[in-house]
Amino acid sequence: MISETAPADVRLDLIARREIALIDLREEDPYAKDHPLFAANLPLGRLELEVLDRIPRLDARIVLYDDGEGLVPPAARRLRALGYSRLSSLAGGLEGWRRAGYELFQDANSASKAFGELVEARRHTPSLPAPDAKALIESEPNLVVLDARRFEEYQTMSIPRGVSVPGAELVLRARELAPDPTTTIIVNCAGRTRSIVGAQSLINAGLPNRVFALRNGTIGWTLAGQTLEHGQSDRFPEIADAKAAEARAAARDVAYRAGVRTIDRRGLDILARETTRTLYRFDVRTPEEYAAGHLAGFRSAPGGQLVQETDVFAPVRGARIVLADDRGVRADMSASWLAQMGWEVYVLDGFEGPRQTGPWAPTRPVSPKVQSISAAELAAQIELGAVTLIDLAPSPIHRRGHIPRAWFVVRSRLAEALGGVPGGFPYVLTSPDGALARFAAAEFEELTEQTPLVLEGGTEAWIAAGLPLETGLQQPASPADDVYRRPYEGTDNPKEAMQAYLDWEFGLVEQLRRDGAHGFYVI
Repeated sequence: MISETAPADVRLDLIARREIALIDLREEDPYAKDHPLFAANLPLGRLELEVLDRIPRLDARIVLYDDGEGLVPPAARRLRALGYSRLSSLAGGLEGWRRAGYELFQDANSASKAFGELVEARRHTPSLPAPDAKALIESEPNLVVLDARRFEEYQTMSIPRGVSVPGAELVLRARELAPDPTTTIIVNCAGRTRSIVGAQSLINAGLPNRVFALRNGTIGWTLAGQTLEHGQSDRFPEIADAKAAEARAAARDVAYRAGVRTIDRRGLDILARETTRTLYRFDVRTPEEYAAGHLAGFRSAPGGQLVQETDVFAPVRGARIVLADDRGVRADMSASWLAQMGWEVYVLDGFEGPRQTGPWAPTRPVSPKVQSISAAELAAQIELGAVTLIDLAPSPIHRRGHIPRAWFVVRSRLAEALGGVPGGFPYVLTSPDGALARFAAAEFEELTEQTPLVLEGGTEAWIAAGLPLETGLQQPASPADDVYRRPYEGTDNPKEAMQAYLDWEFGLVEQLRRDGAHGFYVI
């Protein structure tokens, strides 16, 4: 059994900024249709792979909910097995929140997006509609277009003349990219939030240039019938020391105005010893800089994405956040926004302490013991038609390439999926690196009373062995609703979905007013 927490009590904790992690256990697509503002999506099927980093303190207060799917009991069992001790369920689940008359939000990263809309409403961030921006880009040589998204998103589709400058890099790099104060700067993203926050970052930092957000981003560009570029690779250049010093002074001033505090290494060590509070430590530099050398214990969270996806990186609302950056600018600017979003955030003064190298790797529990099969052995069994293969990969990864004849299954729906998967042969489970398959093996055995085999090294080992792949969703045993299809990503989204997304964003300020629990402010 698990105790219940009333929706009113959850809402009070959020208003009072007491630590609480409100966790939606559904898959991402149903979560994106309806959820409380500060609910974080942590699907039951991926719980073991993500929870230790996202909720690092084992006695943090966690409130779980679903929408009647029965996901809470198994989630509670798994979390207790991992050592989490303060668990409860949201009384009545999502329907209980509805009956209490509280607001439900849509899409992913809703709190960050609602905050971005509030920034524009309060500061009247200058913006250009797509046709006006296109005319300026085509006619004005003294202009730069700065794309505030991740480099991978920029490569997928970009505005003509766009240069990749992910959000936290903008204040640090803009003076190098536009040294002439008469140069016009257009900041864009795919939708609205990162354009608004990026443009307002430059304005807050006192850049003398004319700065505009591209209104509605690449969605607005597409809806205006204008052509996007693809496969571009223009990235920000290195910055001169004098320009970096100017940016540092400006960013520190913005952080001060937002109420951000700085701490030294000793202060960080003291905060880390306070076991009654959750402490997130993020390195907000680029992933490449992080891999080259970072402070031990800090997770890679490039600042622009951290502000955009705060619910993903830090689902414990009311926790403390410490940001690290060897140049300071990115940490100060990211912290300025997090502070306005109601976080207790600190910037680490200096970049001292034990170092590590390499990309960030998630923290995972000890992997369960399983019976395994090699890629070569599996290939032989598939050729004989003597095996039933279940792929637990996220649906986009499965579509891009999976082992031939594999059944696509969402782990949280394993029980119902097995009814559509043929039996009579040994079962083999796989997932991208094999980790999820190993965690699912015991669950599978409980459901079927058969011990499955797990592909050693997962599908990545199959690919490394040079074995063939299929693409598409050839054999779905579960609906592919594990991933929400964002209307602002990719190049083939229906225009109706794009417009509906913009209409939703336009209504967020009023929805925040009705919700009344956000605690945001805008400097």
